[in-house]
Formats: sequence, structure tokens, C-alpha cells
Amino acid sequence: QVQFVESGGGLAQPGGSLRLSCAASGISLRNRAIGWFRQAPGKEREGLSCISNSDGSTYYSNSVKGRFTISTDNAKNTVYLQMNGLQPEDTAVYYCAARLGYCGPLYPYYFSSWGQGTQVTVSS
Repeated sequence: QVQFVESGGGLAQPGGSLRLSCAASGISLRNRAIGWFRQAPGKEREGLSCISNSDGSTYYSNSVKGRFTISTDNAKNTVYLQMNGLQPEDTAVYYCAARLGYCGPLYPYYFSSWGQGTQVTVSS
């Protein structure tokens, strides 16, 4: 059974930081690409970042570029999202998911094996 589990969310102050983890079981992340997404109340699911373990390439959306960093630990079969400079508009449920091969357009339909999500709230 393939399962992704997101963790690391919580409450942060504006300007603060959080590190999210996405632990994968049932599959190897080799030759996979992992994407991070978020969904705020009343909004569509938004693609934020992706990393390909095939060639190490990364992608960031304009809304998070320069603030968020994606990385992998293949020994732990885990992908991380380091979030710095958090702002209230970053408040959302954050999800990770996988696709075969390389990062492409971050359309949620192209990704599978979604986790349950982890809540991030940014407030003073």
C-alpha cells in the first residue's frame, strides 16, 4: 500500500518559519517527482513546488519562490518543504503527492498518492 504522511504544520507568527515533512511508504522515491500543494478555504488547490529525484530539478511557484525550499532525504524516503518568511496568506492545508519521472505542470490531476494534509496557520 502506498501512503504519504505530511507533518510539521502548526501555528507560526508572520515572518516565522516551519518545516514540513512528507514521508513516503510503499514506494521508493527514485525516479519519482514529489510536489507540494496547498488549499486555502474557498480556494482551488495550488501547486507550490516540486522536486524530481530523476535529475534533481526543482520548481517553485511565484507565490513562494525565494521563501520556500524543497529538498529530499532519500535514505529516509522523505521530502521536506522549508518555509521561511511566512505570511497570513500562506494559511492553508498543505499536501504532498507524487508523479512518475520529472516535474511538469503542477496540475493536481497529474499527481497521485495524496497524503492527508497538514494545517499551517500564520497569525499574530
